[in-house]
Amino acid sequence: MKKVLVTGGAGYIGSTLVQLLLDKGYFVRVLDNLSFGGEAIVDLFNNPNFEFIKGDIRDVEIQRRAIQGMDAVAHLAGIVGDPACAIDKDLTNAVNLEASYDTYRLSEEMGVKRFVFASTCSTYGKMADPEAFLTETGDLSPVSLYAETKVQFEQFLVEQPRTNVCKPVRLRFSTVYGLSRRPRFDLTVNEFTKELALKRELVIFGEQFWRPYCHVLDLARSIVFAIEAEESKVAWDVFNVGSTNENYTKQMLVNEIVKVIPDAVIKYVKRDEDPRDYRVNCDKIEKVLGFKIQMTVPDGIKQIKQSVEEGFFNNPDDSKYKNI
Repeated sequence: MKKVLVTGGAGYIGSTLVQLLLDKGYFVRVLDNLSFGGEAIVDLFNNPNFEFIKGDIRDVEIQRRAIQGMDAVAHLAGIVGDPACAIDKDLTNAVNLEASYDTYRLSEEMGVKRFVFASTCSTYGKMADPEAFLTETGDLSPVSLYAETKVQFEQFLVEQPRTNVCKPVRLRFSTVYGLSRRPRFDLTVNEFTKELALKRELVIFGEQFWRPYCHVLDLARSIVFAIEAEESKVAWDVFNVGSTNENYTKQMLVNEIVKVIPDAVIKYVKRDEDPRDYRVNCDKIEKVLGFKIQMTVPDGIKQIKQSVEEGFFNNPDDSKYKNI
């Protein structure tokens, strides 16, 4: 049986990934500081192939203990998102960069074979050509500290000796949405749908700007694909994760929501400049790894609408459903 360490395994994407891996028969160890609680994975203690280590990713000795005996590391731990990273720049760099360097170095030292890094398409920043779709060879132009740390750690991985035992693969995630074991309502699709499902007026700033979107389940699935792929197909490579067909403007998202919430009240605020505006081509991961998404934005909207309207959440505005 293969053994996988998931750093940040109690988080929005991580908790979904852990369940997928357990369902496939992997032994899964999670390293997480539980900054957002552990409810998302508490039931997994009933699975004999699940192990949990509580700790700060900056603690090298805890990392060493977590990595010991693992065949693969899925590195998701970090401070996630522009607002959260902007709060404390030094802390963000310590967690997202310095601690991540240690994670890879220890993985190499301890004989881990596969290192999957969760990066982001926000590393592209803004399209130079508004008609273009960015591929993995596109210029990286990060416009936030969050994206900058992702670019820097990607570069660190690229510079590692090709003779290393631990083969890294970088996954650039599209903007995530959908229901997870650890729900979030501070993400564009989820937030827009929640607000309108609660019969509130939704205020949209800059409805014309583009982003790629991908369901949390599919992002977690892409990590499994990266773990299971032949070494020659993923080692030191990079993949945009999502579907080329799932690029939307904010206006297009609203149009999809209105299809299921026709009485929605929306107010638009004109904004001509947005530092992030990009469409992404995700054909490579399908061609090389055979990965295809199972969920689309309309699917995610329907999930969020039903879960909010039918009272799955006592208070969907609770801060525990946000990253700050």
